[in-house]
Amino acid sequence: MNDSFRFDAYEAQVEPIKSSDLGRLHELTISVFWPHRDSDLDMLMKLGHGYIAVDEIGRPLGSAMHFPMGDDFAVLGMMVTPPRLQAQGGGRFLLKRIMADCEGRDLRLNATRSGYRLYQSVGFQHVKTVFQHQGIVSAPPAVDSIDGIELSPITMDDRPAVKMMDQIAFGADRPAVIDALLDISTGVVASRAGKPCGIALMRRFGKGYVIGPLIAESETLAVQMVADLLRQVPGHFVRLDTPCDGPLLTGFLTASGMTRHDQVTEMRIGGHMRPEEGLVMYGLAAHSLG
Repeated sequence: MNDSFRFDAYEAQVEPIKSSDLGRLHELTISVFWPHRDSDLDMLMKLGHGYIAVDEIGRPLGSAMHFPMGDDFAVLGMMVTPPRLQAQGGGRFLLKRIMADCEGRDLRLNATRSGYRLYQSVGFQHVKTVFQHQGIVSAPPAVDSIDGIELSPITMDDRPAVKMMDQIAFGADRPAVIDALLDISTGVVASRAGKPCGIALMRRFGKGYVIGPLIAESETLAVQMVADLLRQVPGHFVRLDTPCDGPLLTGFLTASGMTRHDQVTEMRIGGHMRPEEGLVMYGLAAHSLG
């Protein structure tokens, strides 16, 4: 496959992403106003594979990655294609290159407004909107407890249950992702009669903290778990990316200082779908991880 494309008056080179490209990726994310820290990018680089496009003197122009999950599924992420690159076909080149690496897999991604038409043009279908809530946390509103539900801090013993719930709610098996997140997260697990029925993780990210994945059997339970985490970080910046636009979660986040800031569109190729009942994903782990 071709390793270069025409950009302005020269050939831009496309190279596999390696650990030494951390600085280049950080430069790219800054150029599109993404908040990732070096440690955030380092985790993604360890979990995924991809390419970076560079100009004739090695400056980064764009990137694309995929994150394999099981044998037949992958999430596309770190699709950093500034407008100038998109206008000259670089975004399409990187996308097709990464899709070729994922041949035979169902695919999912979260599309920004600027990338939506590109993904649609290569066969991705609209699934749902994901809303980005963020802000400085004020005192969260009081939340009534749910009869029969017990919340407890996550421990090492909860790892199998967390992976089981994530596999159901996410729609694919991603143990390496969950292990990486658990290594750097605090969190809470919900149980009923000793059986796990919800999970919420929170970790350092960008300007402050991010909550996700957030998995629950109801929106009411999702709110209760988020409230438990927000009480731990008053006055800090917190973000949550949620496909839920229900009034309970939306109202609670807004009242806690986390207003709706932006949105992306979840898109897919193939049959992998999130469930709509039972254990449901109320908060993404990350745009690039789903």
